[in-house]
Amino acid sequence: MVGARRCLALLPHLWFALLLVAFETPATAEPENSRVGQEIAQVIKSGAVSVGIDDGDKRLFDVFTYYQERDFKPLWVRDSGPKAKARDFLDILRAAEEDGLDPRNYRIGEISARMDAKDPKGLAALDLLLSRAFIDYGNDLTVGRVVPDQIGKDTHIKPIGPGALSLLDGAEQAEDIGPYVDSLAPQSANYARLKEALALYRDIAHRGGWPKIAAGPTLKPGITDPRVPGLRQLLIATADLSISAPDMGELYDGALVDAVKLFQERHGLNADGVIGPGTLDAMNVPVEERIQQLVLNMERRRWMPDETGKFYVFVNLADQYLKVVDGNKTIHDARLVVGKPYSRTPVFTQNMTYVVFNPYWNVPTSIAVNEYLPKLKANPYALAAQDIEVIRAGQVVDAASVPWGSYGPGRFPVTLRQKPGQKNALGRLKFMFPNPYNVYIHDTPAKTLFARDNRFFSHGCMRVEDPEKLAQVILGHDDPSWTPARIAEQLQVKKNGIARLKAPVPVYITYLTAWANKDASVNFRKDVYGRDAELMVALRKMGDVVN
Repeated sequence: MVGARRCLALLPHLWFALLLVAFETPATAEPENSRVGQEIAQVIKSGAVSVGIDDGDKRLFDVFTYYQERDFKPLWVRDSGPKAKARDFLDILRAAEEDGLDPRNYRIGEISARMDAKDPKGLAALDLLLSRAFIDYGNDLTVGRVVPDQIGKDTHIKPIGPGALSLLDGAEQAEDIGPYVDSLAPQSANYARLKEALALYRDIAHRGGWPKIAAGPTLKPGITDPRVPGLRQLLIATADLSISAPDMGELYDGALVDAVKLFQERHGLNADGVIGPGTLDAMNVPVEERIQQLVLNMERRRWMPDETGKFYVFVNLADQYLKVVDGNKTIHDARLVVGKPYSRTPVFTQNMTYVVFNPYWNVPTSIAVNEYLPKLKANPYALAAQDIEVIRAGQVVDAASVPWGSYGPGRFPVTLRQKPGQKNALGRLKFMFPNPYNVYIHDTPAKTLFARDNRFFSHGCMRVEDPEKLAQVILGHDDPSWTPARIAEQLQVKKNGIARLKAPVPVYITYLTAWANKDASVNFRKDVYGRDAELMVALRKMGDVVN
């Protein structure tokens, strides 16, 4: 449950030992809240916890510390009953689904049942319940329900929340709790658009969703097919087709074809208007699953910082795309080839600090052992045609002098290095943002893969289409002397060289399977890496029902 996930490794009796020492001073409350304040003090000093907080949870200490520092004065109630702030917050909790959160995680049933309390003991319990709920809700809204680096070995993000005492102090200071809560949610336009998309798709679900399109022959423009009327209904439901568009019966043509192209574009498919198996599969994903995708990606957006910097690189692995952003404007985008499902490119953030021209490729040990070693055992010069040389003790050595037969997993004391040139696996450019995962963005001689809709083919690094243009954008922004002509000249030299950036460029490697664009179009991508499924499991373990 919620309380369990942020427990500290301390025994409950230790918390209460600390608390009893801290709260020896008699409480002094304001006259108008004296009776409720006395009840709160009694609960805290006696350790008679009745607010749904696990004894071993740090939040217990945070809540009790907050009240002790204010002489046990209640935050949400008076002796006469709940403040308007308490009722407003309960309404906010009831609407938590608007942000993809589960209202039941915040004990709204218990809070609602106590909202009409009149006796000091009942009001004290209500005040503590509301404070506990506000800590949970505020944290979940700010940085998410799940600690991201605990749900997958290749997700490396650690968002930092505002802290329990800061949240409660903000609630106390806020004249109107609504705007304060709004300020806790991610302030990015991307998050706001996802929230609007979630409301839209829930409305679609409320109206019955969309029909399933039966399997059959590939639908091409100009074909007559009995499935076309259902297709029209689906495209109207998804807002890809206007309800006023001409109804052409069973003829697949005209505005219907244009609407299918829009649908395909939103789902990362080849927008050719031809309805083959891939498009049909995307169309037959139920609206409930699309809603889940939106909820999961709102959680991911909460992991991301509001302040990204003015100039940065943004990678969406699920979309296999890169974009360079300057201010609020995308000034360059490019297709990527990313890691295979069994060598998933990790999620993390790091700063790009230099660009390598005509790079060497140091073959990763895993590739050297698993893919190249069997060839070298059969023929020491098997890799010579690929311009791969052998480095031992910092020196290039003759491949025939290496005892390949004695090498294997755990024993590979040489480095395989591919020289710069046409055959180099990294191509002519490498964009470096040093990280523990040894991944980066680079060129590739295998250009044909960029024409595919699904480009999950690498060992983990990201191959970029048109790397020279990316270099012009990155280097030109950093130093105007890096003109396109100078970059082209440096590449033609065909010697290894480095251009260090004067100002580091943030690189955000993300995995988003749903997002909404500025034109309000809602985009979805396949969960090729299975990270949606992993996040769903993590949320359900914590009590969430994602819908």
